[in-house]
Amino acid sequence: MSNLPHVQQAQIARRDFVQRVALAGGGLAFAGAAGCGAAETGLLGAVQLAEETPPAVPAEFTLFYEDYGEGAPLVFAHGAGGTHMSWWRQIPTFSQEFRCITYAQRGYGFSPDVPQGPGRGAFVEDLRGLLDTLGIERASLIGQSMGGRSVLGFAAAYPERVEALVLSGTTGGYRDEELDALRAAAPDLGSRSAFAASYAERDPEGAFLYRMVSRTNQYLDETDDDEPAVETPIPDIGRIVEAGVRTLFLVGERDTVAPPTVTKALQAKMTGSTLVTFPESGHSPYWEVHEEFNRVVLDFLRA
Repeated sequence: MSNLPHVQQAQIARRDFVQRVALAGGGLAFAGAAGCGAAETGLLGAVQLAEETPPAVPAEFTLFYEDYGEGAPLVFAHGAGGTHMSWWRQIPTFSQEFRCITYAQRGYGFSPDVPQGPGRGAFVEDLRGLLDTLGIERASLIGQSMGGRSVLGFAAAYPERVEALVLSGTTGGYRDEELDALRAAAPDLGSRSAFAASYAERDPEGAFLYRMVSRTNQYLDETDDDEPAVETPIPDIGRIVEAGVRTLFLVGERDTVAPPTVTKALQAKMTGSTLVTFPESGHSPYWEVHEEFNRVVLDFLRA
């Protein structure tokens, strides 16, 4: 398909997951790292992170991904404060049973958008292009916060290609009058934060690492990571329900970004979906309470 990014391949052995990171940029391409076999590279060049001299914005778009493990395909879509690296507490576990694909979304991490590019409006087709390029017809999808707009939008557009859907801390860009009213009336749980207020005290190293990962995003804007992009249609959740796509909602009860009342209301609209809450977590249960998150999601995927 001529309008889809092209693939650039790099390989990283699973045992090297926390030791090596492949970097790529430029070119109308997918830049990938596979987690099986010996390490091989096919990189356009390293990216040096420096606040004073950010890397040049590419003339052509490259979507960066990594590919680990074997089995049924499972795709992870990160939030606005993350990159493909955000799933470091999931991939070593999930890749024992699944083929795990984690990628940097357009405009984030190693996937900077082109000047005046489509931004979040292209998230759904970027995901389609990634799956097509990897030869994956059907996959399970996990979306955290902003990543929910990618996976919910994809599931609404291509429900026949979704085995299971996991939405964490997100309404996936869906909105209607009821949800807007609930959002406006949501109780004040504190200032907007990726974590519950107690998390940094409980795990200061984890909070520090989250900030370091987030700093690799050099083209961030200030839009709400759970709000629909202006140019993106609201996902038709009815198509997902009608197709019988198994759907799991995960909610941190102390979420100050995606109000729990709003996410719970969306879950109620999606007949047959499941809801699991994490009482001690804020917006990022995959990071804050990763062991619980992993257990819940694995149980759901195995069902």
